Amino acid sequence: MTETTQPWLQDARPGDLVTTSRHQVGDHARLGEILEVIGGAGHEHLRVRWEDERETIFFPGSDAALRHVEHRH
Repeated sequence: MTETTQPWLQDARPGDLVTTSRHQVGDHARLGEILEVIGGAGHEHLRVRWEDERETIFFPGSDAALRHVEHRH
């Protein structure tokens, strides 16, 4: 079994938020809403809508963190 580099990805759900830290001077932290979790167990990545309304496929690195949002049913 291959383990994901970010174990929290297994708990990510659409509607949750992902944040990233700054990589270098002049960068800013980013916040985005997870729209979709893509890939199989251990190979997850995300479709994210960022604060600037751009959507990207995001492969989280060690600077990324998940913030769960209470989901309404």
